[in-house]
This record gives sequence, structure tokens and C-alpha cells, in this order.
Amino acid sequence: MCMALAATTIETPAMKFKMAPNSLFAILLRSPWWISLLIAAVFAGASRAFLPDAYWVFGAMGGFPFLGIGVYAFLQQMQAPSAQQSEAILKAVSTMGWREFADALEQGFTAQRYKVQRIDGAADFLLQREGRTTIVAARRWKAAHVGAEALESLQAAAPAYGASQCQYVTLGQLSDNALGFAKKHGVQLVQADALTLLLRGMTKPGK
Repeated sequence: MCMALAATTIETPAMKFKMAPNSLFAILLRSPWWISLLIAAVFAGASRAFLPDAYWVFGAMGGFPFLGIGVYAFLQQMQAPSAQQSEAILKAVSTMGWREFADALEQGFTAQRYKVQRIDGAADFLLQREGRTTIVAARRWKAAHVGAEALESLQAAAPAYGASQCQYVTLGQLSDNALGFAKKHGVQLVQADALTLLLRGMTKPGK
């Protein structure tokens, strides 16, 4: 089974865990960072106002997870490309040939500490990191419309490579059937925001 669609993964050198995509913390990670810090502040303020002096600190500790989420979201969002940079990256990607785009993807995956191998068939890249294998399909990134059959082929190829995760890179629109298949079978979609984040290391887009 490939990686669940839009599942949120938090990694540190010592730990790695996933959140369900619609959990409160996963939603907060996708929201502006200050929202989580505001919730943590509300916990602290309410505890100070309504709990005895000897216990309010323990009540305030309930906001610690939100504080951690806020700090993590802040760091992630500060690394994200600006709207202007994202537009430039996507524009460059839309004019690239396959070889140039593949080189850019490999650079991006390598920056994420993956060991990258190019392969042929339903998938174009084999990624390995921390004992986990991911296959990535990207060759048809310019297709305006993506049907379920493209994702079916990718998902079917996963067992042959021992892959537990699948990614499909596209600039196009996915059909309802394709979206449903991705959600049901755990194919991760790498589209506009995720793609610009992956390629943010492009210092001179389009050159």
C-alpha cells in the first residue's frame, strides 16, 4: 500500500510519525502558523484565569502540543517559496523538456536526503531513505488532464520495487476517478504547492 494521500509527516533526527490528513494537528500544520500559537496562548490564559494558582501551570501545559505545532509550521512556512517565486518555478517547469525537469526533480529529492535512482516503466524515480522506498511518476507532468489509469499503473508497479509509498507529479487537473483512486489507494499527489516546495532550490528557474 502506498502512502496515504496528503498524510502529514513530522520528522526529527530522533523520531518520525504521521498524522491523519484530517486530524486537528494536520489541519493546523496546513494553516498559518500563528493560529496554533494563538490556541496555545488561549490555553495559558484560560488556565491562569480559571484555575487555582497551584494548578494553572498544569492546565496551561495542555497548550504545549499547539505551541510545538506552531513553531514547526512557522519553520516550514518560512522555507516555502514566495508567491512570486512559486509562479516563476511553475512557469519554468511548464517550459522544460523531460531531461531538464528530471534533473530538477532529482536535485530536489536529493536535497530531501533521498537516495535517487532513475528507472523506466510506470515510474521514473526510485527513492530510498531510512529503509523506506518510494516510486515516483513524473514524465507526463505537462498533461492537462490525468485519468485514473495513470495512477493505477503507478500503484500496480509498487510491489515490484518493494515500495511502500507512491508519488505522482503533475501540473494538470485530475479527474474525479483519479482523485478517488489516489485517496483510496494512497497515491500522493505532487502538484503546485508541493512541487514548488520540492523545487525551491532552483536558483535560476528556466535557465
